[in-house]
Amino acid sequence: MTPDEIARRCAEIMWPDDHAARGLGIEIAAVGAGTATLHMTVRQDMVNGHGTCHGGFIFALADSAFAYACNSFNHFAVAAGVDINFLAPAHIGDALTAAGHARHQGGRSGVYDIEVTNAEGKLIAVFRGRAARVKGHFFEPDESKG
Repeated sequence: MTPDEIARRCAEIMWPDDHAARGLGIEIAAVGAGTATLHMTVRQDMVNGHGTCHGGFIFALADSAFAYACNSFNHFAVAAGVDINFLAPAHIGDALTAAGHARHQGGRSGVYDIEVTNAEGKLIAVFRGRAARVKGHFFEPDESKG
């Protein structure tokens, strides 16, 4: 399997149990080695008292893209820490995209950058996640040959 095929296989294995992302209406657009692009449309139940998308939902979208990117190498990985900066509001009906990539992936730790944009390409938030690899793989290496 190529690195991108491995990444897609990992996402296929993760997705059925990703109840949080699925419950928020998040969809996977693309996954590759160290990369992920996910979409989410802002619903009425995601809007706060200011009439804008609650930052927690924007965070959840970015965090989901981070999860698929850092778990794309067939090594279980978890968040060790994250930072997010909200740059512009999102509103009901906005189609948001979180696109991320590995800045660095070492043996045990990695750094990933995620950008959240709206349909017009306006930057809504920037997210940096630090990933830590933990014990386990999505599939056995010999499965990647067939």
